Amino acid sequence: MKILVANPNTSTAVTDLLVAAGQRVASPGTELVPMTASRGVPYIATRAEAAIGSAMALEMLAERRGIMDAAIVAAFGDPGLGGARELFDFPVVGMAEAAMLVACTLGRRFGIVSFSRSLEPWFAEIVDWHGMTGRCAAIRTLDEGFRSISEVQHEKEAVLVDLALKTVADDKADVIILAGAPLAGMAQRIRERVPVPLVDGIQAAVTMAEGLVRLAPRKATAGTFRRPGPKDSKGLAAPLADLIAHREKA
Repeated sequence: MKILVANPNTSTAVTDLLVAAGQRVASPGTELVPMTASRGVPYIATRAEAAIGSAMALEMLAERRGIMDAAIVAAFGDPGLGGARELFDFPVVGMAEAAMLVACTLGRRFGIVSFSRSLEPWFAEIVDWHGMTGRCAAIRTLDEGFRSISEVQHEKEAVLVDLALKTVADDKADVIILAGAPLAGMAQRIRERVPVPLVDGIQAAVTMAEGLVRLAPRKATAGTFRRPGPKDSKGLAAPLADLIAHREKA
């Protein structure tokens, strides 16, 4: 089984973190194939950056269409996820959605802990988009800068643990999601320091993607995620333009 780990940010170091964390829970025989956006920003933290990341995610998935069994949109806010589910006939999983769904199997209410204050409004909207606002106890983020996006989980580990503890104590969260691709792999390292289950987004997404491949759901031909009709485009990457125009691969 091949699962594309499509990082719609430009940081290859973060992609490496994602694949390393995901591989820890992948089944034998599952290959995680990394892909990093060639354009955009080092990490997505705003609505505008998410819009850019959405386009990059669709381009990456279109480029690898036909050679992957499933794909993961490997940024916590799931940029482009809805569009990807319209266009592609293989399972596409978002890290935020997977993390929240897994968290709901571990407790009644989850808290989200992340590394940048600018993420909070966007994350709140993503929680609502997925219909999870009633299950979200709180979103807590760092209110300080950091030196390196690929090292933020180590640089700010003590502060992130303290935020998780406050979310449990003050917001009554039953589960904590460590949100954001740069925090991939952190949950296993600090799990004994937080008294509730921790959920890692990429690990939840890998587990869910594997399950969906095995279930082999049919592609919708009705409903809101049915594939749109063919349409010409201008200036898009060729694989994405071909997909939108229904110019199928040979």
